[in-house]
Amino acid sequence: MKSRTMIYLEPESHRKLRAEARAQDVSMAELVRRIVRDYLKRRHAPAMASRSVYLSMIGLGSSGLEDVSGRHDDYLGKAIADEHSGRHRRVVRRRR
Repeated sequence: MKSRTMIYLEPESHRKLRAEARAQDVSMAELVRRIVRDYLKRRHAPAMASRSVYLSMIGLGSSGLEDVSGRHDDYLGKAIADEHSGRHRRVVRRRR
């Protein structure tokens, strides 16, 4: 069963939300539900996301950086800080 919720949006946010809903061919309500669902999924499952990010840094490929063995703590600390500040980015593995 769904609960009804009323929210107030700034005119510009409302315009952009309506345009995005139109672009995805869904109602504004459905788009808001998707946005909230995705946000809560990310918010409540950081352990899995964190684990995959950190494990991808460990011996699974070349980072393209020459000083990883000497500065691994620095890189890991930056990855953790970036993730918690919302600047998470995917680690790209390069083949040699």
